[in-house]
Amino acid sequence: MNQTRRKFLKTATYIGATTAAIGSGVLLPQRVLGAYNAEAFAAKDVNSALTASMGSDQLTASDAIKLKAPDIAENGAVVPVTVSSTLANVTAISIIASANQSPLTSSYQLTSVCEAFVSTRIKMGKTADVSAVVKADGKLYSASKEVKVTIGGCGG
Repeated sequence: MNQTRRKFLKTATYIGATTAAIGSGVLLPQRVLGAYNAEAFAAKDVNSALTASMGSDQLTASDAIKLKAPDIAENGAVVPVTVSSTLANVTAISIIASANQSPLTSSYQLTSVCEAFVSTRIKMGKTADVSAVVKADGKLYSASKEVKVTIGGCGG
């Protein structure tokens, strides 16, 4: 009998807390799960992907963006990439692998309290330029590096 009562109270507490969080706006589905930009990730070329994800494809090269990726990726299925920036007012960071069928590998929306830093692993089908695109003050800045892939990761 005590186990049933405890289980009931535990479930009721979780439901109540979740309902309160959703009602107050703390847990909005887009914030919790992230908004998926299907058009940007389905784009077949870099310019279309950038326009769909960041609103423009006009890039300016910048030394304020640090892109860390291996010179040679032994396995294209897991290529570690780190992006950081000293630009002010960064609102988004995207990572592009130009030779992939869908070049946009990842895109991150940042708030003013976030540090402009992203570390992830991407898939690459073959040797290509990997670009970090940073949106700051409404403008797009980029840094690129060629990554040689020795074993394909995107169906290779």
